[in-house]
Amino acid sequence: MASIASPIASKVNNVFIHVSDLKKSVEWYCDLLGIPFNEDQVESPVHNIPVTSETGLTLDDHTFDPGFTLNPSEHVLFNFYVHDIDEAYQFLKDRGITIVKEIERIGDFAYFNFKDLDGNVLMICNN
Repeated sequence: MASIASPIASKVNNVFIHVSDLKKSVEWYCDLLGIPFNEDQVESPVHNIPVTSETGLTLDDHTFDPGFTLNPSEHVLFNFYVHDIDEAYQFLKDRGITIVKEIERIGDFAYFNFKDLDGNVLMICNN
């Protein structure tokens, strides 16, 4: 099959996480990522978490969508990168964050899964 030009870039531009309480979720993600939290900057229905990569992270509480039903993902939505998997694991445990898969080590690669405030499963990995 011949490759054709596409108007769609081969780049993930933004990840959306659906949340039930935008302010609580923004505060939770800011704490998780070590980002200052300013409640005055949080306005429904969405908030972009300031991340340092090309891919953005947006929390969405669907304020303007009264028919929306939140169904948290039981499967990993994406992962956050860390240098030290054990330090990250302890950091989450110290905050009472639910770990749903303990650290798995495959050679130099290691990861574990956890849940956000709404029950969405996310991953931490070192590669």
